Amino acid sequence: MTAEAWAAASPDGTEPPETMIEPPTARPISDAAGERVPGRIATGIGEFDRVLGGGLVPGSAVLLGGDPGIGKSTLVLQSLGLMSSPGRSLKENLSRRDPIRTLYVTSEESAEQVRLRAARLGVTESEHLFVLADTNLARIVEQARRVRPAVMAIDSIQMIYKGDLDASPGTVPQLRRCCTDLVYLAKVTGTAVILIGHVTKDGQLAGPRLLEHLVDAVLYFEGDRYHAHRVVRAVKNRFGTTLEIGLFEMSGSGLVEVPDGASVAAAALGTEPRPGSIVCPVVTGTRCVLVELQALTAMGFPGAVRRKTSGVDASRVAMLIAVLEQHAGLRLYDRDVFASAVGGVRVNEPASDLALALAIGGAFHNRALRGPATAAVGEVGLGGEVRAVNQMESRIREAARLGYARLLAPAGAAAPKGVRIEVVPCRTLQQAMGELA
Repeated sequence: MTAEAWAAASPDGTEPPETMIEPPTARPISDAAGERVPGRIATGIGEFDRVLGGGLVPGSAVLLGGDPGIGKSTLVLQSLGLMSSPGRSLKENLSRRDPIRTLYVTSEESAEQVRLRAARLGVTESEHLFVLADTNLARIVEQARRVRPAVMAIDSIQMIYKGDLDASPGTVPQLRRCCTDLVYLAKVTGTAVILIGHVTKDGQLAGPRLLEHLVDAVLYFEGDRYHAHRVVRAVKNRFGTTLEIGLFEMSGSGLVEVPDGASVAAAALGTEPRPGSIVCPVVTGTRCVLVELQALTAMGFPGAVRRKTSGVDASRVAMLIAVLEQHAGLRLYDRDVFASAVGGVRVNEPASDLALALAIGGAFHNRALRGPATAAVGEVGLGGEVRAVNQMESRIREAARLGYARLLAPAGAAAPKGVRIEVVPCRTLQQAMGELA
């Protein structure tokens, strides 16, 4: 955009950013190496920054989706409040910083409703946090040019519309044009834009897939709205990995970060072992989380049995059922099998095979693992062998740190020096099944 085009689009007479005075030109990639890369903007929420890859990148567009009532607006409003307040964060050990100017655009509530919700969440009234209740994109862009925020949030994108389009808000033409204009605004002004989107009944972001291609990062806010735990994960991130997850707990005063390394299975520690319930140390990105995997078997009808899963890979469970029938002597062809991961954490890695197989076997025989505080980890092959998994040392350390006394693991695994935990080697699935009391 040239300086003349900016002047025509900005009636308040503000000067255009320096990067917009001249149009971009093609040049060798070696010439771009000396350009200054803008630093990330810390949101003040460590778990949110973890998923983003270290914070918001200036000029980026982030799409955040999730079920209604899951806490999307709470997360965004809390992060904007922390960014606009000097030195504030959800964790006191984060470094202090200067406040930045933020803009919260609500298309579903009034400004007074947002203020009341912010007060309930403990978001302090700051002169750097601006609120705009509007649905017209032209007026929103005009206010963004006047306020010049470093971070702007749109809650939600489905209610924003362009007046020159003969279509209702939320339709494909409106979503495509509004998202395109907001992404362009982010690129030319350097404002980081957070778009909150609705999801369909299948859990996918509503609207055309084009929205996910336009933005730089796509985040999903997962969890059961009737339970406390919440999980934020990235399915697309141009500036970081998609392996990290953020763990939160919903409280009466908003979202609270789960302590670093804490586990959704830690609360069950110390209780009596239960048939069909096994804890597994799962690695997601750079963190290890101990997740409780549960299974239940019930009498079904041969030829019409059900295999239902929640939070685990359904095809992996079907494979483990076949291995259990072939190599562990279980008769499951006439049994309905249900498997789930507790706490809203989705488990996809093969390292959870052993725990899932033991949970199904324990539910079938109505037997639990010997002794309390026992976890299991390992990949199960089609031949019934238990294979080694990566990052075994970090899994053992995390299980021991959270108080687990025994860990069923592939042969060859050993506890690091100074770590007090008994590592029980299991070469085959049948050998591991012998640990069921």
